[in-house]
Amino acid sequence: MYKLAGEERFLLWAVCSIQLQVLCDKSGEKLLLLAEGLLKKHIASHSMHEPEALMVYISLLEQQSKYNDALEVLSGNLGSLLVIEVDKLRIQGRLLARARDYAAAVDVYKKILELSPDDWECFLQYLGCLFEDDSMWKYFDDTDQIHPTKNIECKFSHLTEEMFDSRISSASELVQKLQRDTENSNLRGPHLAEIEIEKRKFLYGKKNDSELLKSLLQYFLKFGHLACYASDVEAFLQVLPPHKMAEFVGMLVENADSVSASATTVLGQTTTILKVQELTGNVFELPLGEIEASAVKLAKLYCQNLPLSKDLDPQESMFGEELLSLISNMLVQLYWRTRDFCYLAEAIMVLELGLSIRGHVWQYKILLLHIYSYIGALPLAFERYKALDVKNILTETVSHHILCQMLESPMWVDLNNLLQDYLKFMDDHLKESADLTFLAYRHRNYSKVIEFVLFKQRLQQSNQYEAARVEASLLQLKQNADSIEEEERVLENLKSGVQLVELSNEMGSRTLRFNEDMQTRPWWTPCPEKNYLLGSFEDFSYCPKENVNKDREENVKRSIQRKSLLPRMVYLSIQCSATALKESLETKGSGGDLKTCEELKSLLEEYTKTLGSSFSDAVEMITEISQGARTFETLGSDLVDWLNFAVFWNAWSLSSQEHWHVLNLLFERLILDRIKSMGSSQMNSCYSDVQVLVQIITEPLAWHSLVIQACTRSSLPSGKKKKKAQHSDHLPSSPMSQAIKDSIHSLCSTVQEVSNWLLNQINNPEDDQVERFLTTLKRNEGPGQVLGVLESFIASSEESEVGSRIFESLKTWSKADSARKTVTAQQRVLREFHQICGSKRKLLEKLKQQMSHV
Repeated sequence: MYKLAGEERFLLWAVCSIQLQVLCDKSGEKLLLLAEGLLKKHIASHSMHEPEALMVYISLLEQQSKYNDALEVLSGNLGSLLVIEVDKLRIQGRLLARARDYAAAVDVYKKILELSPDDWECFLQYLGCLFEDDSMWKYFDDTDQIHPTKNIECKFSHLTEEMFDSRISSASELVQKLQRDTENSNLRGPHLAEIEIEKRKFLYGKKNDSELLKSLLQYFLKFGHLACYASDVEAFLQVLPPHKMAEFVGMLVENADSVSASATTVLGQTTTILKVQELTGNVFELPLGEIEASAVKLAKLYCQNLPLSKDLDPQESMFGEELLSLISNMLVQLYWRTRDFCYLAEAIMVLELGLSIRGHVWQYKILLLHIYSYIGALPLAFERYKALDVKNILTETVSHHILCQMLESPMWVDLNNLLQDYLKFMDDHLKESADLTFLAYRHRNYSKVIEFVLFKQRLQQSNQYEAARVEASLLQLKQNADSIEEEERVLENLKSGVQLVELSNEMGSRTLRFNEDMQTRPWWTPCPEKNYLLGSFEDFSYCPKENVNKDREENVKRSIQRKSLLPRMVYLSIQCSATALKESLETKGSGGDLKTCEELKSLLEEYTKTLGSSFSDAVEMITEISQGARTFETLGSDLVDWLNFAVFWNAWSLSSQEHWHVLNLLFERLILDRIKSMGSSQMNSCYSDVQVLVQIITEPLAWHSLVIQACTRSSLPSGKKKKKAQHSDHLPSSPMSQAIKDSIHSLCSTVQEVSNWLLNQINNPEDDQVERFLTTLKRNEGPGQVLGVLESFIASSEESEVGSRIFESLKTWSKADSARKTVTAQQRVLREFHQICGSKRKLLEKLKQQMSHV
């Protein structure tokens, strides 16, 4: 097209396409030389006329590390295409730094800071050049906007102490000048720069921790009333030892202005201090009484300042609305440390009241979502998730809040909708990205072309996307497991699980991207796989969220690998079982097609690898657990996966009565022990056990029932399935048929025990449960004090004081309604699970009747 029309845009289309080929394939560097030659030839004959074209040319040279050539282009006639001086200087500074001309780069960055003193990224680049630290560029090259790096590593080993002192002194002079020049403004950059300098001294070993704390305190006195203070200083606090962090919190409390400052300043500073306590982990060191007193104090502060928001629009953030989130976090911690459910109930009430006053606060919705999930009120959790109005790319970054809980629940209709909506967004976006890229080409916005393509690649590598595709297939198998004919139709649509096995084989070499925004998660569940409330407070040690998520990739890869094998193993188990019983009856053989059994054995070996075990060790472990020689705690959080292994191991060797016996004992012991440990407990305290039971009944037990269905079906003579009574005349009984009958009897009895426990919970009158829920909040001391403060304020508030909108919200809110909604949601989960158990019992009774004729 360029040859035919000679237009610059067609040449740039070709150059951009070459750049993308190199970026995405990580190869073909020689193509960059070709693209550079084409551009040089075009410039020689036609020059350049668009800023975007110049940016493409410079980025092309940068890709080849030709920084001096790029500088020459920028300083020549073509540089005039960039009309904004600061933009031009930023490119120049970056190129000089990459070319290791640090002295010249420092001068350029000084000019930028004089023109734009609040440019924080520029200041960090200035320091990097000043200290000749080329490692900094890996942080600025990373285009990950979802997980921006907070802690920038610093290299000083190449500097003598004299060199360091001289250069840090130069930086201090520049910062002082910037502070003088911006004295009458509210720019934070120059003041943060002072803290950064003290941090660098501290990291170098200057033992200036007192000066670092002092600079942090000065920043608090100037900006501590702002909501951004805690996030601004988080990276600086994390370099300090724990005792210094605690000292700093004390300094903040001591210096907070509670007398002369305005109400909004006091409110902002108080909120900031508590957020800093959470960031440093200091709040976990406080005595219970102090945490409770602090929560009550914050509730009073919230009520005192509510009138400040009476004239605000409902869309506007209210003064002090963060206080309810902080109170909730404290109440959750009090529950964790005391195991008194009343604190958790109180946290629910506080947040629901907050939502009643202003329904747009996403922080309240997320906290409620996770509390409701923890106590088994999953329909309400899902409702709060939907209220977040998650659309477009938020589907990828926010769905982690609910997806894991839904996967472990009996709410299959809602789960299916969640998975289908997510997969539809991802598939549609991946299809539409070509149109977006073409649009960017047409509008000559070449930087967007590269951005769109790299973004598409990132979504394609999403760990959530891969996991959701696998889980959607598994959900279909779970939903149809009570009918082997329906299950076979699902497996046929899944290509008998072959494609998912291919995914499992590729997963080890794949790069997975983690696009979830984990910073929005509550402190007690920093990632979907971790929930501190399930463990004891004594075993807890504070860890910043950034560190908690570092080891996720390998664990997530293994999980996807493992689950990707399940559909194929279900298919192979059915095939092995299809002839096993008949062969056993007729020939006393081992049963099963040899080739199919060999493939199943191979997949079992792969499966155990993802569990960190060998096939033989895995068999030994489940056998010992069934005999009581080991406890179920040995299996850890992979308990359901181990039980899946036991089911398919049995399917691989159906003729062994011992294997059937081991599997029966595993199901019995695991399920009955859970029921025994739950006793007559309410869902509030045992939902994690219910989750495990849901997974056992809907996965390993479902797969085992399919094996039994396949065996039973194969025992019936073709064309005579309705004449079951005649079958006993054809074939004698065998040890295997007896093993199947014993297994059906065992499963019937075990599932009945689960149903009985569920019925006891369901038959408990709802009004009684609501009354118990509310009674926990009626105390003179301990939990309930925060809610008491809020209720007293509601009772005494006047419309003229808080405004008509807030007054109406306060008067219409009811803690009884919140309690009833919670109990109703818990009951729905139990009923859904009971329905699944009922379906399993019905199937097993049918199989028992069929096997009575064999």
